[in-house]
Amino acid sequence: MPGASDQTQPVKILNANWVPDTNGGDGRFDIMIVTEDDQRHMLPASAASVTAVVALAQADTVMMWDPPNRVLIVANVVGQMPWTIRDGSS
Repeated sequence: MPGASDQTQPVKILNANWVPDTNGGDGRFDIMIVTEDDQRHMLPASAASVTAVVALAQADTVMMWDPPNRVLIVANVVGQMPWTIRDGSS
């Protein structure tokens, strides 16, 4: 895909983890991405970032993770790219 590294993989699993603060603070969020090659990537995230990523994941989007650039690529937000068209076999 244009602009992505050759290590970019489709996202297979996306989890958001929250660790509460024991002193009553907001706690800490992390996003875990598991790519189709079964590599796990943990990313610290703000509550607002988690909200945005979850909303994008629930939409009819295609997510790709580019590890060297630490970029989550979200395609099909509006329209489709040729590389995001699903063949219906999954």
